[in-house]
Amino acid sequence: MDGRCRGLGTRGSKVLLRSGATGAARRIAVTESAIDALSLAALEDWEDETVYLSTGGGFGPLTANAIRVLLSPATRLVAATDQGAGGKLLADRLHGIALAAGVSFVRLRPLAKDWNAQLTG
Repeated sequence: MDGRCRGLGTRGSKVLLRSGATGAARRIAVTESAIDALSLAALEDWEDETVYLSTGGGFGPLTANAIRVLLSPATRLVAATDQGAGGKLLADRLHGIALAAGVSFVRLRPLAKDWNAQLTG
């Protein structure tokens, strides 16, 4: 192998990266990239009852369904998205999921352009 990452395998699919709390989470923080999910977790000192998710930059029906499965009435869905237009679009989609599921929702924005920039800034 030459050490270069080539992305997903031919039969792979991009849905969610999940890290953090196991079992029923009281808080689900969704970011746009894996590095931002890990950076947010580090900034929050790995909040005990939080699951950190990354959409990997994509958001299709499989991703939306994977998020819905994690929701329970006591869950707060957090759109921990970047400052740009893509972050707003993802936050709007997550807000729609939260409304349909009847769970609380909040958008959390980094002080820098994204969570990794805030962590390393």
